[in-house]
Amino acid sequence: MVKRESQEGLTVKKEDDFSEWYTQLLHKSELIDYTDVSGCYVFRPRAYAIWENVRRYLDSKFKEMGVRNAYFPLFIPESLLKKESTHVEGFAPEVAWVTHSGKAKLNERLAVRPTSETIMYSAYAKWIRSWKDLPLKINQWCNVVRWEFKNPVPFLRSREFLWQEGHTVFATREEAVEEALQILDIYANAYKELYAVPVIKGKKTEKEKFAGADTTLTIETFLPSGKAIQCATSHNLGQNFSKPFNIKFKDKDGEEKFAWQNSWGFTTRSVGVMIMMHSDDKGLVLPPRVAENKVVIIPILFEKTKKEVLKVAKQVEKDLIQLSPILDDREEYSPGRKFNEWELKGIPIRIEIGPKDLKNKQVIVVRRDTGKKQTVKIKDLKKKIPSILEDIHNSLYKKAEKYLKDSIVEAKTMKDLINAIKNKKLVLTQWCDDAECEDWIKDKTGGAKIICIPFDQPKKLDKCVYCGKPAKHVVYIAKSY
Repeated sequence: MVKRESQEGLTVKKEDDFSEWYTQLLHKSELIDYTDVSGCYVFRPRAYAIWENVRRYLDSKFKEMGVRNAYFPLFIPESLLKKESTHVEGFAPEVAWVTHSGKAKLNERLAVRPTSETIMYSAYAKWIRSWKDLPLKINQWCNVVRWEFKNPVPFLRSREFLWQEGHTVFATREEAVEEALQILDIYANAYKELYAVPVIKGKKTEKEKFAGADTTLTIETFLPSGKAIQCATSHNLGQNFSKPFNIKFKDKDGEEKFAWQNSWGFTTRSVGVMIMMHSDDKGLVLPPRVAENKVVIIPILFEKTKKEVLKVAKQVEKDLIQLSPILDDREEYSPGRKFNEWELKGIPIRIEIGPKDLKNKQVIVVRRDTGKKQTVKIKDLKKKIPSILEDIHNSLYKKAEKYLKDSIVEAKTMKDLINAIKNKKLVLTQWCDDAECEDWIKDKTGGAKIICIPFDQPKKLDKCVYCGKPAKHVVYIAKSY
C-alpha cells in the first residue's frame, strides 16, 4: 500500500517571511530540536555532521601552523574573570554563574565559560619562562555559554554554542599581527571552500572590537534576510592580558619581557549562515563538501521489476560508497514523497532508477541546487557524480557571490544611507573614525551599524557620510544579527 503524498514541506516562502521560513526549515529538515531552556538547542545528527566536517578541515589547517589541541575547564573562578577589567566588563551581562553546590553556597562564584582567555592565561603564566617556550599555540574545541540577549535564533544566536578558540603567545608584536591575518585567511577559505559562502575581510571599529583586544579582525557576509552577519573573528590582544596575568619570558638578551597574544574563534553560527544563504522554498540546500550524505538513490519499484531494480540500486550504492549514499528502498512511500523529503533535507544529488532506465543501462541524476535532470550511464557514475558535486559547490558560490555584490550600494549622504538601509542593502560609505558619528549613524538608521572597515581601501577618500569632515575609512554599514 502506497501512502499519500506528505504535506510536511515548508508552508511559507523565503522572501515572504524569512524568520518563519528559517524556523520551519531547521525543524522539518531534522537539523534542530528545541529544549525547555530558551536559546539552547539540540543539534541533531544531520547538523552535527556538518560541524564535524568543518572541524576536521579547520583542525588540519591549525595543525599545519603548529597549533596543538588542549582542553580547559568549563568553570572559571570570578577572581580570574576579573583580572582584565575591559574584558570582564564586556562579558559581564552574558555570564552565567554557579553559586551553589546542592544547598551549600560556594565560597567563590564560578562563571560558566563565556570564553576562555582568563582560565587559559593563568596556566600560560606558569608554563612560559623563556623565549624558548614561545610561540605557544593552543586551541580548544568546546562549548561556551553566553546568557543575556533577547530573541534567540538557532545557530546564529544561542545561549550555548560550539566553537574552537585558539589562544597563542609570541615574543614579538610582529609575529602576533602576522598570525592574526593568517587565521582570518583560513576562516575566509573555510567559508568559501566548505560552505560556498563569500565573505568580506576587514577590521572592527574601536566600539565593536572584542573586549580586551587591541584590534579585532573579522570576516562578514550579507544574507538574503537583508542583514549582515559576523562570520568569524581573529583578535590581536597586544599585551592587554599578558600584563595582568603576568605572562612574561626571559628574552635572548636576558631581559624579562611581557608576551604578545592573539585569540581567534569560529563557531556553529557558520552553519546557520550557510543555511540562510543557500536554502530555498523546497528546503535545505547543502554544499556537497559539508553534507553528511552527498547522494540519495531512489529505486522506482514495481512488483514485476522490483528485484532487478533493487539489485542495480544496491550496486550503485556500493560504487558510490565514499559519498555516503542513502538507498531509500522504502516501499510504503511513493517516489514523489521520497523526492520531496530528500529535497527538504538538502541531499545534493538524487539518483532515480526505474525499469525503463535499466533497459538503457542508465539512471536519472537530479541536482538539488537547480533541479536540473540528466541521464548518466551506470558505468560512468563513479566518474560523473564527483564532477557534478564539484559543479554544485562552484555554482552555489557564484550565486552567493553575485547576491553579495548586487546587495552592495554606495551612499554619499545620510539620506542615501537611510534609504539603502530601509531597502535592506549593504551600504558602502565613508566615515571620519569618530565614535560619536558612529553612534549617530546607528541612531539615524534605526540600528544599522558599521560592520567592518574593509582591508581594501581606496587611495583617495572624500568626507564622512554623517558629519562631512574628512573621511579616514571606507566602511560597510548594515542591519545585522
